[in-house]
Amino acid sequence: MLRNTENNYGIVAKTLHWLVAMVVVAMFALGLWMVELTYYDELYKTAPWIHKSIGVSLFAVMLLRFAWRVTNPKPSPEPGSALEHRIAAIVHALLYVLLFAIMIAGYLISTADGRAVEVFGLFSVPATITGIEEQEDIAGEIHFILAVALMVLASVHALAALKHHFINHDRTLKRMLGVRHQ
Repeated sequence: MLRNTENNYGIVAKTLHWLVAMVVVAMFALGLWMVELTYYDELYKTAPWIHKSIGVSLFAVMLLRFAWRVTNPKPSPEPGSALEHRIAAIVHALLYVLLFAIMIAGYLISTADGRAVEVFGLFSVPATITGIEEQEDIAGEIHFILAVALMVLASVHALAALKHHFINHDRTLKRMLGVRHQ
């Protein structure tokens, strides 16, 4: 089942969800690790190139994910209070906003010197916004703060899914894991 139904997420939504989740966690870890590298480390230049390439690729995947989300019906929510449903909607919206803001900040870091972002040696994303005073440093601080905020919010999201599974005993987590319900 490619598309979502009244009761379940389709394979596209589930695949995009888990792909983005895994990549975001890996990118956070890579980002923390690579900023500690020194000029003499073997991966001093390679790690940022990988981080940027994956970041641009993730941007494309997020555009696809967002388009899929707005054109594909969401399964009906599991039982819960109006407040829980409102909080869930806000958290999901914030996750999207934070992801896109992080990637824009990363782009501003990478292009501050006017050079394009090379993506796995396949193509380049040109620098369009340059020359802002201290652009690289300011965008870097924003990138880091937003990345930490994203990890906190993603943790809350994961804990909420576990709460639904173990306390509420509903299908919220099972639907995203692929356990079908008729």
